[in-house]
Amino acid sequence: MKKSLVCRFCLFVPVIFFILTNFSCSSTKKVKYFQDIPDSGKLKTIANANYIEPKIQTDDILTIIVQVLDPSATQMVNAGNTSVAGISITSSSAALSLAAGGASQASGIPYGYLVDKDGNVNLPVLGKIKALGYTTSELRDIIAESAGKFYKNPSVIVRFSNFKISVMGEVNKPGQYVVPNEKISVLDAIAMAGDMTIFGKRDNVLLIRENIDGTKTPYRFNLKKSSIISSPYYYLRQNDVIYVEPNSAKAAATDAVQARNYSIAAALLSILVIYLTRTK
Repeated sequence: MKKSLVCRFCLFVPVIFFILTNFSCSSTKKVKYFQDIPDSGKLKTIANANYIEPKIQTDDILTIIVQVLDPSATQMVNAGNTSVAGISITSSSAALSLAAGGASQASGIPYGYLVDKDGNVNLPVLGKIKALGYTTSELRDIIAESAGKFYKNPSVIVRFSNFKISVMGEVNKPGQYVVPNEKISVLDAIAMAGDMTIFGKRDNVLLIRENIDGTKTPYRFNLKKSSIISSPYYYLRQNDVIYVEPNSAKAAATDAVQARNYSIAAALLSILVIYLTRTK
C-alpha cells in the first residue's frame, strides 16, 4: 500500500511542476517601434534630425586620392591607399573604385592613411597635413590646396576607410560593422544587425560615443517614440557602440528553460523510483 502511494505521488510531482512552470500567468511586453504613431488617420510629419558631418579622429584611416589628367603623375600619392591590399592604382576608374570601398571589402583589411597621435596624415610628395578635427570635405579642400602647388587642377577624394560601428546585446547579428558612407542612422545600424530580438529593451537603448579627445559619452534613447528620428544622436559617428539591454522577459524565459530542465529531471527521477519500487 505504501509503495503504491509513493508511486502515485512520484508520478504526479513532475506533471504538477510542468503545469506550474509553463502555464503560469505572464504579462505581454510590447515590442513595437514608434508606438506614438497612430495606426490610422492623418499622420504628422516628423522633423528630420540635423545631420552633422563626423570629425576626423586619431587612429582613423582615410582613403585619400589625388586625381589629375595623367594618373601616373600622382601614383606615388595614391599608392598609400593600397599598400596593405597590394593593389596599385593606374587609372582614374581604379581610383574611383577604390574610393567606393571595393578593394577594402575584397581584402578585408582597411587601407589608406592613418591619422597619427598628433592628428596628422603623412602623404608622399605633399608631406604632413593636419587632419584631426576636420570633416572629410574640409580636409579635401585643404589637400587640394596643397596638391595645387605640385599638380595642375588636382581633384581630391577623401573618405573614411574604417568608419565602423558596433552593435551589441539583444540583436540577431551582434558585431562590428564597417559602413561605406558616413551618414548612417541608429535604425540603419539595428537593421544591419538583423533587428532586435523579442527580448530587446526598446525603450532604453544605450549609445556610447567616442569624443575627439578619446573620452566616452553615454546616451540613451527610446525607440518606442518617433522623437528619436529628430534626436541629435539619430545619426551615428565612427566608433559608436550601440548596446541593446535584455528586458525582464529574457530573465523569465531563461528561468522557464531551467524550470523545464528541472521538470524533465524530476520526471526521469520519478520513473526511476517507480521502476525500483516495482522491481522490489
